[in-house]
Amino acid sequence: MTRWIVSQRLYLPFESSALSNHFLNFSKPLRAYTGSIQSLQSEGRVLLPDSSYYSKLLSQCCASKSLVQGKLAHTQLTKLGLSEDPKLRIHLVTLYSKCRDFGYARKLVDESPEPDLVSWSALISGYAQNDHGLEAVLAYREMHGLGIKGNEFTFPTVLKSCSIREDLVMGKQVHGVVVVTGYDSDEFVANGLVVMYAKCGEFGDSRKFFCSIHVKNVVSWNGLISSYVKSDSLREAKEMFDEMILSGIRPSEFSLSTILNACAGLGDCIQGRKAHGYLIKLGYESDRFSENALVDMYAKAGDLEDAIAAFEEISQPDIVSWNAIIAGCILHEQNHQALKLYMQMNRSGIFPNLFTLSSTLKACAGMELNYLARQLHSVVMKLDTKTDSFVRAGLVDMYSKCSLMEEARMAFDLMAQKDLIALNALISGYSQNGEDVQAVSLFAETYKSGIGFNQTTLSVILKSATSLQAIDVSMQVHALSLKLGFDHDSQVATSLIDAYSKCGKIGEAARAFEICAAGDLVALTSMIAAYAQCGQGEEAVKLYLEVQRRGLKPDPFVCSSLLNACANLSAYEQGKQAHVHVLKFGFMSDVFAGNSLVNMYAKCGSIDDAICAFDEIPDRGIVSWSAMIGGFAQHGHGKEALRLFDQMLEDGITPNHITLLSVLCACNHTGLVDKAERYFKSMEELFAIRPTQEHYACMVDILGRAGKLEEAVDLIETMPFRTNGHVWGAILGAARIHKNVELGKRAAEMLFVLEPENSGTLVLLSNIYASTGMWEKVAEVRRLMKHSKVKKEPGTSWVELKDKVYTFIVGDRSHPRTEEIYAKLDELSELMSRAGYVPIVEIDLHDVERSEKEKLLNHHSEKLAVAFALIASPPGAPIRVKKNLRICIDCHNAFKFICEIVSREIIIRDTNRFHHFRNGSCSCGDYW
Repeated sequence: MTRWIVSQRLYLPFESSALSNHFLNFSKPLRAYTGSIQSLQSEGRVLLPDSSYYSKLLSQCCASKSLVQGKLAHTQLTKLGLSEDPKLRIHLVTLYSKCRDFGYARKLVDESPEPDLVSWSALISGYAQNDHGLEAVLAYREMHGLGIKGNEFTFPTVLKSCSIREDLVMGKQVHGVVVVTGYDSDEFVANGLVVMYAKCGEFGDSRKFFCSIHVKNVVSWNGLISSYVKSDSLREAKEMFDEMILSGIRPSEFSLSTILNACAGLGDCIQGRKAHGYLIKLGYESDRFSENALVDMYAKAGDLEDAIAAFEEISQPDIVSWNAIIAGCILHEQNHQALKLYMQMNRSGIFPNLFTLSSTLKACAGMELNYLARQLHSVVMKLDTKTDSFVRAGLVDMYSKCSLMEEARMAFDLMAQKDLIALNALISGYSQNGEDVQAVSLFAETYKSGIGFNQTTLSVILKSATSLQAIDVSMQVHALSLKLGFDHDSQVATSLIDAYSKCGKIGEAARAFEICAAGDLVALTSMIAAYAQCGQGEEAVKLYLEVQRRGLKPDPFVCSSLLNACANLSAYEQGKQAHVHVLKFGFMSDVFAGNSLVNMYAKCGSIDDAICAFDEIPDRGIVSWSAMIGGFAQHGHGKEALRLFDQMLEDGITPNHITLLSVLCACNHTGLVDKAERYFKSMEELFAIRPTQEHYACMVDILGRAGKLEEAVDLIETMPFRTNGHVWGAILGAARIHKNVELGKRAAEMLFVLEPENSGTLVLLSNIYASTGMWEKVAEVRRLMKHSKVKKEPGTSWVELKDKVYTFIVGDRSHPRTEEIYAKLDELSELMSRAGYVPIVEIDLHDVERSEKEKLLNHHSEKLAVAFALIASPPGAPIRVKKNLRICIDCHNAFKFICEIVSREIIIRDTNRFHHFRNGSCSCGDYW
């Protein structure tokens, strides 16, 4: 048989030295232990120790793993000719094996004149104890090949080695030898077989063999329970522990520390408390392993206070104890407490290890403590952490979350072996800190470096690409995900849907959705939100119905997205049904669902329902207040909006830029010019918010509507940034209201440059010319519209009846009830004429006779929608219509007559605000 050669076999010459006072001095500390050996002097001679002395001396060296002293003793044995003593040889093999000096241990075994089971067992045990499973198995094979049979000490060690290597084939071979030699009934061998099969994943065989053991002791149970825990079969471990207790076996410290680990993994605090009770009852509460397991269990099972109490019961916490409680604090997001404990640990004299530092870096990142980040980095540098990727990645993550991106990049660049965890941390840091160009650039730079990427990397890059509106980058990432199969991953698919929808590519978003897993609620939610954001509310509602059809339980975000879709459609009835689902699934306490309810009711024209929804939100944040203030503003309830704003400030809520924009809109819709100016001028001083383009546009609109055209123009000229289309659009609208041709021309010229595709500019300009009787200019604008590529956006209106949304465009005749609709319009025209209504034909730019213009005005989309609602809805029910453009003057005037004639409230939501028509007047007071 070919003799096995170990790479660690070192045939080194033993150190030789004369017997001297050095050796005698070395032996002095052991005299108290040996007792019977003394150095005696008689006639000038030193009486030398015998083999029994060396046997006890080597046993002491084995126990304390004192390799240097053991080698000195070995030297003296060789000098005295005692090294051939079989018992001393066994002691030496045991010593070298325990001290991991396998070269000397193997040399002694090989030089043994006769094969010796005890020496081989000692060598195999040393390999196994030091996790050298392969060497232990090979040594056993060689021993077996020499004809040496194992015993009750050898087999458990060999089986342990098979467990370490998860070598099922070798384990079964050893099992066969065990059965042949009759050791399968031995308690320790049987336990070794149970653990071996379990560690190799053969839990069926492990459980079967366990059941075959006639007299099971606590060691037998512990073997199987601990194997279940180490294999993450935690529920099975818990069941086995309960079964052990029922069988009358008293658990050991190891049993309880093991089941505590299982409870920690399961988050089962109830079972964990039972184990805690056993610790106290059986007197094991001072066992260090159990103490640490108890802290870890309470921390992970959700009771941090009990974890801290258990930690404080430990008389002298070791590094494992400190690590458990610090990690528990971080798990519960108690980062301040974690850092406090870290400082306390340092003061106690316990030095942090890599796990401690990894946890502390997370705590620092969570609190974004810049000054502490650098201090912790210096601590990391003092330890040998160059090869620990987790700590290095933790540094990158910490600096990123502290917004110290230069330091984060430096920590990443200094890594000897860059890995994916660190790369993702750095890319995420760039993205979260708004440095999206750097995020995308870093990904491109490292793409071919071998670091690789995963779904997290792709999702973050897609987020950055979305922020940059870089649709080409999103498409490249999409192609990459298709190539490597990541497109079916929920995280990547959701990011793709979000990226495409926010770049206006809803069709591409839908295709990405179709590819991903059909039953994935996250992807469905993302697609519903995408449809809602892109104004395709009907598709969003259809997809929600698909969620119900599949039997998936929606989460608050799904319901929030559905409510937003209903809001965009002004689908009041469907919104109420969505509200029922929010109640049904218990999401009323969810702030996102509550905010969406307020927004939905406000945008569906029911401000009273919005108020009720607002009142039911338990913890109102700035989004809640902003939604309600904005709702009041849209409905023309300016005073209520401002009153609510003051209440918000009294409650200690700081406004954001959206809140202040809603406040300005409230002032705009009610003509509160002076208040608007005060709010606008004090934004930065009172709330540290610089006015944005939207705030300036709103303020310009307020001044323009009030006739303060010069002040509006002056405000534009003092803006700290370049003007956009919103600002000049407000000026053009003001010029139309006040018939200021010159200002209108100037605003239109600016808009031709800023928004060349906007057809509304020419329409408003022609209205200005028409209102001042400049018909030649009107004709000129008409020709320009005719020959240019700019096409007027057709007026479109939507009305909801019986859970269905109906769409109408100007002059629409596609509806199945068209004849009834137009007959109703003719009827209303006659009744309005009797009541004194006169069509405002001047706003119609078509070159036709007056009678034809009156007919065209009568067929506007909002009038068609109202007529349909009158014939299809119950008498007296409010009519809610949404329009894609601002309502025209003639329709606004006509609805004041119609609402009184039919005795109904008519609610029109246009692009600017809500108009509530009732009793012959409008809520806007004709100020819109």
